[in-house]
Amino acid sequence: MNIFWRELKTYRKSMIFWSLGLIFLVASGMNKYQATAANGQINDLMAEMPKSLQVIMGGGALDLSKASGYFGILVLYFLLMATIHAAMLGANIIAKEERDKTAEFLFVKPLSRHGIITWKLLSAVVNILIFNLVSWLSSMLIVGAYSKGEAVGGDISIVMLGMLIVQLLFLVIGTSIAAVHRNAKQAASLATGFMLITFILSIAIDFNSKLAFLKYVTPFKFYEAKNIMYGGGFEAVYVIISAVVIVGLTVVTYAAFGKRDVHV
Repeated sequence: MNIFWRELKTYRKSMIFWSLGLIFLVASGMNKYQATAANGQINDLMAEMPKSLQVIMGGGALDLSKASGYFGILVLYFLLMATIHAAMLGANIIAKEERDKTAEFLFVKPLSRHGIITWKLLSAVVNILIFNLVSWLSSMLIVGAYSKGEAVGGDISIVMLGMLIVQLLFLVIGTSIAAVHRNAKQAASLATGFMLITFILSIAIDFNSKLAFLKYVTPFKFYEAKNIMYGGGFEAVYVIISAVVIVGLTVVTYAAFGKRDVHV
């Protein structure tokens, strides 16, 4: 339990920084909505944009004259922030003992490696939950203030649930990379790099429909706002893939870290 509280304390400032950044993004984005989109003309402007840009921004799937539709565009940026945070957190929380030369102090404690990983993972999940909760509450309050009576709670909630699943995906991607890779200092960079590759791949899929078969390998395509809002809901195949990957990479984290030689 001491490890759990220590990790929460260690990442407290980071959590505050990321949370404030997301709140600022929501506020600035919706302020721009009030200035440019609330008059309804933005849908006409969107229709004049290149087809590829329309697809990336939601195209006709999102009514940008509504607060919920404009929020749907902002979700892409929320997701990018959330996944960077999750991937770095997952990698760092596993690798930092070797990187910071504190492994010897930690591993002489009367606690198994699996026990240490368990408390670290629980702490990381709590961090993810707090970040997601801040995202949900700030979105509900800020978007609701601009909604002009539109019911936005359901759409925001399902988007945030999807984002939570993707956060957990990248968290375990980060932990598994840190557990497998021998160089602790490179773990966070590799996890973030993998995240950026999958993000770029999701953009490429939007540009070229021939790449649509790759949507099953990039989490950024699993819970897109334009697909799950307005009653669209989650697709079962993506939920199953997410669950399998989260469980599988958690097992990899435990197995790889349990066998590795820890450099002190």
